[in-house]
Amino acid sequence: MMKAYSYVIEHDLGFAPNPFHGVCTLACCKPQIRKTAAVGDYVLGLGAARPKLGGHLCYWMRVDEILTFDRYWEDVRFRRKRPNMRATTYLRYGDNIYHRRNGEGPFLQEYSFHSLPGGALSQTNLQRDTGTSEKVLLSRTFAYFGAKGVPLPPELKAFEIRGPGHKNRFTPEQVSALLAWLETLPGKGFV
Repeated sequence: MMKAYSYVIEHDLGFAPNPFHGVCTLACCKPQIRKTAAVGDYVLGLGAARPKLGGHLCYWMRVDEILTFDRYWEDVRFRRKRPNMRATTYLRYGDNIYHRRNGEGPFLQEYSFHSLPGGALSQTNLQRDTGTSEKVLLSRTFAYFGAKGVPLPPELKAFEIRGPGHKNRFTPEQVSALLAWLETLPGKGFV
């Protein structure tokens, strides 16, 4: 049975989610969603109270594919999702940052938004991102609104969440109403 997950995006920089290069990916943060989501599920990122985006949809994605960190790193389709910290903002926030040498041993963390200054390993981010799930969620069926966030209609307030964590206990009727509403929104991809 298809599920929907909603959560608040603490800070939206284009890292988690990463909506660039035609594929929306969730490879960092939200380990419990990444651990339990399945192909066909929907993930909703709602805005934080600051900058006054509470109750606004910043992005949605249907999970079309799931890879492990190692497969994501090695897959030539996602090389552009590797961060380049000397490039434009668009390229600095790549989320393809975790892999192991030859698929074995501890995870390596590439110089990225989740590193410490200068590219040093952030053990805290490494543990949170890789400690409970090796899954990367990928979507070609998504819309990213960012700071333009679209207000949730009153009939979908059940999906609203404030603070950390996520929600995923919605009735089939609530999920059907959500999907019907998503179909009415403008654009697909990076809007």
